[in-house]
Amino acid sequence: MTHPKKILAFAGSARRDSFNKKLLAVAVEGAREKGCEVTIVDFAQLPLPLYDGDTETASGLPENVKRFKALLREHHGVLIACPEYNSSITPLLKNAIDWATRPEAKDEPPLVAFQGKVAALIAASPGALGGLRGLRHVREILSNINVLVIPQQFALVKAHEAFDGSGKLTDAKTESAVKGIGSKLAEVVTRLG
Repeated sequence: MTHPKKILAFAGSARRDSFNKKLLAVAVEGAREKGCEVTIVDFAQLPLPLYDGDTETASGLPENVKRFKALLREHHGVLIACPEYNSSITPLLKNAIDWATRPEAKDEPPLVAFQGKVAALIAASPGALGGLRGLRHVREILSNINVLVIPQQFALVKAHEAFDGSGKLTDAKTESAVKGIGSKLAEVVTRLG
């Protein structure tokens, strides 16, 4: 019997009522329905300090960074909900990626936490583009650190009107499309074995 493939899911926002966290939950359902095991990381629960090379030199990687890196290494794929700040990636998400690229030991292979990973990207924004401009930057960053980013993505426009009081999407077609991103990631991860 083969073990299910594992996907690590997180949003580039620590805000409790983040539209991107809500959207992430929908995409996670799609991945789970395809048989993948999904672990959700909330950076409000796993805070990472702002990257500082002097801190790294003096003390090594902070414990929460080591935990995040270990989670990345244990999973085959990553599902990321990417808020857009001023047409680009959020500081929280960029900081997490930057820390995870740093080695824990001198003999650690470069970018070990990202090697062989497949990623899917989604975004939600109250604006008319749904965070689409920021997705381009996240895709470029991940591609440059050896992550295979699937071409399918989803940007939810008018996110402030898209969810009901319990955090569920109100439009069935939108829900299906978002689940489809999680599902597609699961398919690719499973196929690549």
